[in-house]
Amino acid sequence: MSNGRPGKRSARDLLSVTLHAMFGNFALVGLFSFFCNLAMLVVPLYMLQVYDRVLTSGSTDTLVLLSALAFGLLLLNGLLEVARSRILVRIGAKLDAALSSTLFAATFGSRLNGSEDSPSEPLRDFDKYRSFLTGPGIIALFDAPWTPIYLGIIFLLHPLLGTVALFGAFAITGLALFSEFYIRGALSHAGTAARHSNQFTDVVGRNVEAVHAMGMLGSLTQRWLRTHDHGVAWQAIASDRTAVLQAVAKFLRMSLQIAILGLGAWLALAHEVTPGAIVAASIIMGRALAPVETLIGQWRSLVDARHARRRLKEVLASSNAGDIERTQLPPPGGHVAVERASLRLGQAREPILANISFELQAGELLGIIGPSGAGKSTLARLLVGLREPTVGKIRLDGADVSTWPKKHLGNFVGYLPQDVELLSGTIAANIARFGELNSEKIVEAAIRANAHKMILGLPDGYETLIGEGGRLLSGGQRQRLALARAVFGDTRLIVLDEPNANLDGDGESALRGTLLQLREEGRTVVVITHKPALLGVVDKILMLQEGMVGLFGSREDVFAKLKRMTPMPPSANVPVAAAQRP
Repeated sequence: MSNGRPGKRSARDLLSVTLHAMFGNFALVGLFSFFCNLAMLVVPLYMLQVYDRVLTSGSTDTLVLLSALAFGLLLLNGLLEVARSRILVRIGAKLDAALSSTLFAATFGSRLNGSEDSPSEPLRDFDKYRSFLTGPGIIALFDAPWTPIYLGIIFLLHPLLGTVALFGAFAITGLALFSEFYIRGALSHAGTAARHSNQFTDVVGRNVEAVHAMGMLGSLTQRWLRTHDHGVAWQAIASDRTAVLQAVAKFLRMSLQIAILGLGAWLALAHEVTPGAIVAASIIMGRALAPVETLIGQWRSLVDARHARRRLKEVLASSNAGDIERTQLPPPGGHVAVERASLRLGQAREPILANISFELQAGELLGIIGPSGAGKSTLARLLVGLREPTVGKIRLDGADVSTWPKKHLGNFVGYLPQDVELLSGTIAANIARFGELNSEKIVEAAIRANAHKMILGLPDGYETLIGEGGRLLSGGQRQRLALARAVFGDTRLIVLDEPNANLDGDGESALRGTLLQLREEGRTVVVITHKPALLGVVDKILMLQEGMVGLFGSREDVFAKLKRMTPMPPSANVPVAAAQRP
């Protein structure tokens, strides 16, 4: 059975594969571009016939016939251009339908892998790339191959005229290539500054209460302005350089048209070309150089689209969103095995976790203790598959957690992070993880977490809107609600990181009752705590010291070893007598 995710290619190829699937659409755009560019010859050919045939013969019938034919072909050209534009718009819509949901998931997957970009940055990159594919830049790329053909037609009119047009094409093309080096650096600096500015704004927004309470807004505004002004300055430089290049390109194009007209007139006086050839050569040369000139004007969009494509491929590649389809495993029972797991981030010299090994049977409760910075929360992330160990394996019922499709694994894993994260919506939606609102399961989870009575006391009960991040609830209420979310459904592995950090005495007592109930139901629970009250109900204790296992075993064995230590190491961080009380 597949996990239902689209495609069988890796995420690294997902964008290319999606575009390749639209090859037929792009081919149709190319076909329409062929006829559109043929139609561009209507006006110069019409002028050539009028000057060389109608004016010399004085035939009004020929003029009417040529005019009617020209109008018909121009009307057909207009219809083809509308059709080409509509196809490009639909390519953008298909690209959005194929990738938007995958990219949304991949965006947050890349955040788990250490990306510092704003969560909305890849989505903005996607908008830039899609806009380029539906805008004048991509049309200019389809028209550019016709430039040599137009130049060849001018050569047929007269070699000297063709030589001037060829020189103009080389000059405009060289200007376009020069713009790559002239503008690229400024645009890169401006884009980097804009991303840093957006990241800083997101961080301040997440800490708005602390910012206002401690009067930090003024200093943070100045810090933001430094980055913002830096980006605006580079943007101004890029815009100025673009304006200069556009002006030079316009000057070259108009000068070349004058040169073509002047040379054509000289050749006409020498009876080497007809007057119609002068006008025709001027119009055809303008059409030949138009795509290159358009690309110069669209160079910023082209550079932005190219960078956006590179970043999109990196985001997709760094996530699990495009992994190959895997066989769907049966629901786990809750057996956990950590096999010599180590984690090193980036180029850090020392690992955060080193050689961690332990095993839990289904239905066992594990308490993890240790000083701050020992790696407890990092180990919690490994257990639920948020990070993959650099070395070793984390197994759930024998299967490597990192190979489980996250959407499937999430149905059997409950996680309460140290920093409680709730989403804007109702209490019921948050408990149900924004999936199907099954009232029976929602209430069951709330009762299991001893949050049912608290929820009923709120203005709208389970339909109460909690605001962004749960800001309308107290810290204790958010923690109970997050616990209910963690135990919702048929979760077999539940990892709780400091679940009693914001609970009072009654809340802590209720939490102990929840842990006992979870054990009776055969669920495997891992609790990280600095407080001794919860350790009285666990089966095993793991003590971490500097990222390594200091002690591991049954609760009684670990307490006995801690008692024999003289003096008791501060890393234990647990009053043994208090922890032993049932």
